[in-house]
Amino acid sequence: MKKFLFLILSIALFACSQQKGYKIEVTLEGADDQIVLEQRSAGEWVTVDTASVVNGKAVLEGEVSMPDVYYISVAGQRSKAIIFVENSKMKMTGKADSIYMAEITGSKTHDEYKLVDQKIRDISEEYMALYQEARTAGTAGDTAKTNTLMAKVDELYQSTNTIQEDFIKKNKASYVSPYFLSRIQYEKEVDELESLVNGLDPKLNEVQSIIDIKDKIQKLKKVAVGQMAPDFSQNDANGNAIKFSDIYSQNELTLIDFWASWCGPCRQENPNVVAVFNQYKDQGFTVFGVSLDKDRDAWLKAIEDDKLTWSHVSDMAYWNNEAAKLYAVSGIPHSILVDKTGKIVAKNKRGAELGEAVASFLSK
Repeated sequence: MKKFLFLILSIALFACSQQKGYKIEVTLEGADDQIVLEQRSAGEWVTVDTASVVNGKAVLEGEVSMPDVYYISVAGQRSKAIIFVENSKMKMTGKADSIYMAEITGSKTHDEYKLVDQKIRDISEEYMALYQEARTAGTAGDTAKTNTLMAKVDELYQSTNTIQEDFIKKNKASYVSPYFLSRIQYEKEVDELESLVNGLDPKLNEVQSIIDIKDKIQKLKKVAVGQMAPDFSQNDANGNAIKFSDIYSQNELTLIDFWASWCGPCRQENPNVVAVFNQYKDQGFTVFGVSLDKDRDAWLKAIEDDKLTWSHVSDMAYWNNEAAKLYAVSGIPHSILVDKTGKIVAKNKRGAELGEAVASFLSK
């Protein structure tokens, strides 16, 4: 009987010791009002919980179905700190004006993230210093030094992607792996991305970012080289609907160019696109611009300033542009070369590669 009672008591004490949900004790110097816990969903910030700051502290409590990435911020401030929340007692300590540097303890999942994140931060500091040095060299007119430094910057940046990919491959069941995969997905071809996803532990199939990536993979397969380009229609600056198929069927080769006036890399690439257009437009090459702008005036001004003299359309829906979603566009500039039949023949050719690709196709 005593052994039985001891067993019952042990089970009860064990049950009481288990964390039923998460409890995050937040201490941020300089914080007042409220602390906000959020998640990113479909491009929007979704508030999960809030807690009032009392005597410099706030407590966030709830329960999660699985460890996942969340963000903590002070109400009214844009700066946020990444935190992997799991059902445990966690602590966050730091300063409100540098919340992204706050120390977070109590989550094994977050500890996994921190080890990799620190490596990336160290490398980022190194390549940003080299980038500033390259800018100085460029201002001084030292092109050779600038090019050498920028090559090193690119090498270091790519190494951060390698670090994250290595983590994914070695930690197939970690709830941090979906987060890192969502960060490096833009650098991957569809077959590489699918291979990484398929290599993960099946339990991660319920993580929203993995669900989203799988959906993206299916869309990417539909717009891969060799596939027929999905048709769509959007309005030009005068409100007239233009079908993509009406453009490509009248030209030997069409570049559908997803861009926006607010996109720095897009604007930097525009002179190259203009040069290729002017060189080959009389041989059957054209461009069809699809803007992810939401400010009509800024869109039209960019077209005029950059001398983009081809057809342009937009639904003024920003990242929710329907054509961009149809083509699984997750970053711009994003471009696709389509032949007269609507077949996709190449993707994301920029700089000298664009001119080479157009010249090669038109010479056949």
